[in-house]
Amino acid sequence: MLWARSLRGRVTLIATVMAALVLIPVGVAGVVVTRSVITAGVFRDTRDTAERIAYEMRAGALPLGAAIPVPNPSVDLIQITDAKGRILSTSDAARNLPPLSDVRPTARNRVINTSNCLPTECLELSAVRVTMFEDSPIVYAGRSTPDLIATRTLEAVVFAQVAVLIALASWFTWMVTGRALEPVATMRHELDEVHAGDLSCRVTEPPGEDEVAQLAKSVNSTLARLERSADQQRQFASDASHELRTPIAGLRAQLESAQLYPDETDVESLVDSTLRDTDRLEAIITDLLLLARIGAQTDTARERVDLAVLVRQELSTRCDKIPVEVNLAPGVVVEGVRLQLARVLTNLLDNAQRHAEHRVQVKVARQGGTAVLTVENDGVEIAVEDRERIFERFTRLDASRSRDIGGTGLGLAIARDVATAHYGQITAEDCEGGARFVLRLPAV
Repeated sequence: MLWARSLRGRVTLIATVMAALVLIPVGVAGVVVTRSVITAGVFRDTRDTAERIAYEMRAGALPLGAAIPVPNPSVDLIQITDAKGRILSTSDAARNLPPLSDVRPTARNRVINTSNCLPTECLELSAVRVTMFEDSPIVYAGRSTPDLIATRTLEAVVFAQVAVLIALASWFTWMVTGRALEPVATMRHELDEVHAGDLSCRVTEPPGEDEVAQLAKSVNSTLARLERSADQQRQFASDASHELRTPIAGLRAQLESAQLYPDETDVESLVDSTLRDTDRLEAIITDLLLLARIGAQTDTARERVDLAVLVRQELSTRCDKIPVEVNLAPGVVVEGVRLQLARVLTNLLDNAQRHAEHRVQVKVARQGGTAVLTVENDGVEIAVEDRERIFERFTRLDASRSRDIGGTGLGLAIARDVATAHYGQITAEDCEGGARFVLRLPAV
């Protein structure tokens, strides 16, 4: 069935099965209980009538052979027989009937409830032994079997009601599920219209905070990230092509000049210049590959890293023009990829060394559950409006931060991506008379 392949159909089918599993046993139990209650009521009346007639016989108030009075109009079939089953007295209603039953109560079991079918009708009756003697008469009191017990009317009514309730449950589930899934169908149609060329579309968010509304918000959040990623990718491709074109164009110009004027070419100067441009190309490509690895999360070997130890190891391998002051709190440990964290520190120190005048300082501290690494320099302050933009790829704010003084334009972008991959953040913060970069990571 095609409808059962849909979520709405499957939910309706499950609800129908569950309703059937609940209502059918309830219906069966209702029939059984109703029959038991009716039967118990009938036997209570017949027993009480038979007991009363037996009592009157023991008291001598009811002579044998006389018509038996009916104390309960609903129990009108009464017979008194001897121990061998011969009829001694009857009520008017039972006058022309054969013996109502061949059941014989005993001295130990002097009251018996039973059912019996005569040629004309079926009866529910009680047999009571009048005395304890062997030749004691037996009183039979009975009535016609009620229709609810004699026929299947009760079962038909109950199971018709059960069928109606199951159908109502199925219909209600189908309608409610359709109403609940309507926003999902709308989202599906809207998502079908989204394509790689235009990721600006968003799905309609239904009101409320239920699961469907949260799904719509998650879808929109995902679309926003995809759009932002696509925009960054296009911008990055444009910036990368521009950054790579410059050194390649310089190399080509120098080589063409040497080809046109070989006698006027200083080979040693040409080699030095081309090597510088080649080094720059290699640095840009290396940084691009690192950014790709960070984004793809190929470096997954995480370990516990003590930031103070990491700073000391990094500084021991560097030969900086400006001495670095340190203020390192011990025991500040994070979990991450050591090589990536070391690259962040290297990029921050390189940036500080390029722009510092007289001072570079590195601090490591712990603030609650956060590890904080700070790199400061006394160079040019960073304007508030530029503190986010400098983390974009190939961003240079002014001539003082141009390629002429080194760098690929990717150092801070790499630092931001590494921080994000380690569930942290890196920011440029207020620093009077200089620049301050702060890396915050979850401490362990």
